Amino acid sequence: MVSALAPLAKDVVIAGHDRDDVAALIFPDLDACRPLAGGDDLDDPKVREAFRKRLAAFAAKASGSASRVERILLLADPPSLDAGEITDKGSLNQRAVLRRRAEAVAALYNPESETTIKAH
Repeated sequence: MVSALAPLAKDVVIAGHDRDDVAALIFPDLDACRPLAGGDDLDDPKVREAFRKRLAAFAAKASGSASRVERILLLADPPSLDAGEITDKGSLNQRAVLRRRAEAVAALYNPESETTIKAH
């Protein structure tokens, strides 16, 4: 999925292990997003549309519902080493990210949320 969102995403954390569909938290590459928005605004329509197009293309190629990511949420704050979101080897600790960012995961699955970007 990182490749599908390139160059706009640095890392992806998959959510929905106990849900009917798959969603993801995205750690964007601000350097790649900045030219689209003219700054660091991840809510800029041009940034959101660039992610939406990439997500839709990725979803269209999914072979089944388990690999089809329905929606994403862009995270402004990078993963935290102090909070255990990054391992000693520099990898993301998926469980720690999902636990620490439970409100973001809830927003992913809230049909009223305006912060999520949907595949269609």
